[in-house]
Amino acid sequence: MHRPSCWTLADMPPDAATLAALHARCFTTPPPWSAAAFATLLADPACVVEHGAHGFAIARIALDEAELLTICIAPESQNQGAGWRLLSALHSRLHSLGVRQVFLEVAANNSPARALYAASGYGAAGIRPKYYISPDKTAVDALILRRPL
Repeated sequence: MHRPSCWTLADMPPDAATLAALHARCFTTPPPWSAAAFATLLADPACVVEHGAHGFAIARIALDEAELLTICIAPESQNQGAGWRLLSALHSRLHSLGVRQVFLEVAANNSPARALYAASGYGAAGIRPKYYISPDKTAVDALILRRPL
């Protein structure tokens, strides 16, 4: 199904193809995920999907901890608070499900995402040297961040 470049996820359940299309608009490092990868996540009962008008976030729960697998905001909606609102909603939902802390990995060179996570209360927990490979074949460290809920 073709979607215009300015579309919303509000009022409709997310589907794998829609999530993959937006993910492809938002990511180069790490590479965007396929519709098949999203279908697997959507079928996983441990995964929680939070979506809003301009993006989505997916976390996987294990006991009282969750990993933020990805957060994606349409490029035309970035830097307007949509990411912070979506992440806050995800945090609330995870907390209501018994999650006590969230962790994530972020490319060290992804300044906008790092700013969002810092503003949302995430702190450094570790580093994975040369974890990602950028499109120009440059190795990029992954920062591991954690946040209590």
